[in-house]
Amino acid sequence: MKDKTVFACGECGWETPRWLGKCPGCGSWNTLIEQEKLVPQAQRVPAQKPIMLEEVSTKGEKRTTTGISELDRVLGGGLVGGMVVLLAGDPGIGKSTLLLQAAFALSHKGKVLYVSGEESPRQLKQRADRLSIPGGLLLFCDTNVEAAMDEARAIKADALVIDSIQTMQSSATTSAAGSVTQVRTCTALLTRYAKETGAIVWIVGHVTKDGAIAGPRVLEHIVDTVLYFEGDRHEGLRLLRAVKNRFGATNELGVFEMRENGMFGVTEPSTLFLSGHASVGCAVTCVLEGSRPLLAEVQSLLGPTAFGSPRRAALGMDTGRLNLLLAVLERKAGLTFHDKDVYCNVAGNLRITDRGADLACALCLASGMRDKPLPEQVAVIGEVGLTGELRPVSQMETRIKECVRLGYTRILAPKGVKTAVPGVQLLSAFDLRAAIKELL
Repeated sequence: MKDKTVFACGECGWETPRWLGKCPGCGSWNTLIEQEKLVPQAQRVPAQKPIMLEEVSTKGEKRTTTGISELDRVLGGGLVGGMVVLLAGDPGIGKSTLLLQAAFALSHKGKVLYVSGEESPRQLKQRADRLSIPGGLLLFCDTNVEAAMDEARAIKADALVIDSIQTMQSSATTSAAGSVTQVRTCTALLTRYAKETGAIVWIVGHVTKDGAIAGPRVLEHIVDTVLYFEGDRHEGLRLLRAVKNRFGATNELGVFEMRENGMFGVTEPSTLFLSGHASVGCAVTCVLEGSRPLLAEVQSLLGPTAFGSPRRAALGMDTGRLNLLLAVLERKAGLTFHDKDVYCNVAGNLRITDRGADLACALCLASGMRDKPLPEQVAVIGEVGLTGELRPVSQMETRIKECVRLGYTRILAPKGVKTAVPGVQLLSAFDLRAAIKELL
């Protein structure tokens, strides 16, 4: 009798009994793959009794630092026992390099098993020599997830690194490695192992061409923490973001620099995103990435359009927000953009979603329109409303302190903002028209 099969989407994990050209779950075309249908088998679960919440003890629960300050920042201060961390990023971005450095630092505090399904022991040794890692790690190059967990149990490993989840296979299913079923099954087994033993599990995951983690979406729901490694692999700057963290804050940002001898944290990332001089169409602001204030430079370029509909393009910020600010500038500030192509960019490959950058974007557009630069050493912070009024954003004091620390002593902020930061000259404006008049 033929085994029952289903068609599963390789992008989102949607299952259907028959083949379809377009996935109903995510809308992707030609992503349904036929595979064996898993029939759950009854397993005897040890009997457990419910306990009162106040009876649960959290004493002695301490975080384990990785030895890499930027990584600890994104994790919320360090690692917790039984924690499952998924590190995702483009191929060649530096995921294995960062994890090898973190694994070496953790090996000084306990046993670490590094499982690689992509590289041989010789290749790992060559990378370790390049990173000046003398030893202390146990290497296990295999693609069977049960064998990896058995080895980790045998040596009582405190940390287990899986590089990568798309190469691992479980004996519980006959699907190919990297398929939806295999990725989901292996991740579930590793999560159960982490919760039973209290070991820390690192999982490396690849991303699709759209930037999402390859495999089913449920993969992000199973693990405790999801980290995204971003950046251009042809440049040295790397950004690490936490989009999910059950043991800390989300939306934290870590900045790394890729060098010949490894990945190093950047202690002053704001200096990487600034050009250091005032130019036409440029404005400096301070945004918050989690708990970290960062100075960012917003740039604009205007040109006459050659078509009936002018072009709008934005890199590092939302295009819809750019269109909204252009409409406010036209209606409330009297500037005309309907006959000009508008291009906006955030320097340093940084992507910002903070509304505190609205004023900087609006003023850099006004600067480009009037062909006049903003004054030297001026930073602008504020949200722009549809009526043209300026609104303060959260943690204004923290933002102003960061600006002053890096030499921007003149701050343009919405009217009513007060500060006790010494050495700062606070400029106030009620609306966007007043802000343009103040600086331009």
